[in-house]
Amino acid sequence: MPISDIPIFAMLRTRMAWHQERQRVLADNVANADTPKFRPRDLVPPDIGRSAPAAGPVALVRTDPMHLGAAGAGGGPHFAADRRAGYEVRPTGNAVNLEDEMIKVAANQMDYQMVTTLYSRGLGLIKTALGK
Repeated sequence: MPISDIPIFAMLRTRMAWHQERQRVLADNVANADTPKFRPRDLVPPDIGRSAPAAGPVALVRTDPMHLGAAGAGGGPHFAADRRAGYEVRPTGNAVNLEDEMIKVAANQMDYQMVTTLYSRGLGLIKTALGK
């Protein structure tokens, strides 16, 4: 069975390709920081959840009445999405904020490193399982 048929590796490759493309878009935003009437762009993260097998929420099992219940009814914290779409526009009409773009670049780099680490460790697990 080729590695490309394993769903987790396909999802990780998709995520790595997305991070590479996002890096190109963010670099384009920084390069056009002085271009009049330029608006920064960003990519929407890929919806990997649709290609992954459906799994229900994981719940804790109380095996003893003395055990504490889970914190919160939903099983985890829920955060509201930030829907602000405001731009800080300069008199030339340019809306690129270099500080925001550099924060996005750094976060993108850290996320890419995490995905590549997961990919390489997954390959290491397969090699260990095969005895190589």
